[in-house]
Amino acid sequence: MKVVVYTLGCKVNQYDSDSIIAGFLKKGYAVTDKMERADVYVINTCAVTAEAERKSRQIMQRAKSLNPDAKIFVVGCASQNNPKQFADKGADCILGTANKIAVCDFDSLPLKSNANECQYSFPTAKVFEETGVASTFKTRHFIKVQDGCDNFCNYCLVPYLRGKPRSRSLENILNEVSQVAKSAKEIVLTGINLSAYGSDINLDLALLLDALKPYDIRVRLGSLEVNVVDDRLLYAAKNLGGFCDHFHLSLQSGSDKVLREMNRHYTSSEYFSAVEKIRSYFPEAAITTDLIVGYPTETDKDFADSLEFADKVAFADMHVFTFSPRKGTEAYKLKPLDSKVLAKRQSEASALKRKLKDKYNSSFLGRPLEVLFESESNGYMSGHSKNYITVYSKGARHNEIKTVTPDKLFSDGVTVKE
Repeated sequence: MKVVVYTLGCKVNQYDSDSIIAGFLKKGYAVTDKMERADVYVINTCAVTAEAERKSRQIMQRAKSLNPDAKIFVVGCASQNNPKQFADKGADCILGTANKIAVCDFDSLPLKSNANECQYSFPTAKVFEETGVASTFKTRHFIKVQDGCDNFCNYCLVPYLRGKPRSRSLENILNEVSQVAKSAKEIVLTGINLSAYGSDINLDLALLLDALKPYDIRVRLGSLEVNVVDDRLLYAAKNLGGFCDHFHLSLQSGSDKVLREMNRHYTSSEYFSAVEKIRSYFPEAAITTDLIVGYPTETDKDFADSLEFADKVAFADMHVFTFSPRKGTEAYKLKPLDSKVLAKRQSEASALKRKLKDKYNSSFLGRPLEVLFESESNGYMSGHSKNYITVYSKGARHNEIKTVTPDKLFSDGVTVKE
């Protein structure tokens, strides 16, 4: 029997899918993460934006078109948020964000959940759900160390869908790292609110990084909040041999007014101080971020302030999102901005993203970069340097760490003269 496990959304979702993949492999099934003809489809959905939910429904319909007789199981944030949208489209069984691993025992799950049965809310997990060592088809191995969030930003559904913060035990993390280090060359520590790691079990990220010193493997951090950036964390990172100097520091807006209205818990000044502290330890670190444009209360001046601040920080890259109203959040009650305004701001922010990224990447031309090569496309093998520059080479091999010297900008990164 062949199973497709298809993932939408964040790195935590990817880890959850990798755990499901491991469960199916243990049972002897043929498993892939590509959308192709199969007997069983597991679709791990995302609800961070309305577009993500639409794509989740779209992928379900694509699975049905590939094999109308296949069993289709839908799990994750979009089904936690609104199971009816998948029941109405003919999902055979629907689970939420808790106990996704149960889908591996699909023979024992009740099938043909109808719309009426999907009117209730799935409970969120109360403790960290240990699923053992995950299996991935990716080159880098995500390791989930934390789940849940209680920040309650006014635009975000995630705390309602994932539940309160909960951390994985250090013992179980190190057990997975020890297994993964036998084959993988890089791990990415991830969580719904990674910065909250250990707050419920008397640990923190600095202690976790210290515990990873014995392992000969590159270590990358997932998205961080400003409040976690301190000397203890940065000292631990600096003293970890395989640490990748890439910090994804969530911003959302460079306007203090909009930050308050979003219920973000810092000012632009506090954010910039965190950036300066990072650069005091890692002068050439890649600092990347998320930027929401078109928040309902964002004025032209607020938007200009946001772009000016992004330029001041000199981000290595930005993920630019147009505000997406999510029913159930405080921001959903606000009147959205005109679509033409949204499109214009998206375009301007994306142009700044490109300028900043090219500027950062250009500063490494002619300089050696240690790159883990991950995938092949159009005759090039591409991968990422420790500071997350995408590097393209025609002379590299898959899953090879190689020191190369880029000579020019290319696509979304740089390329190497062969």
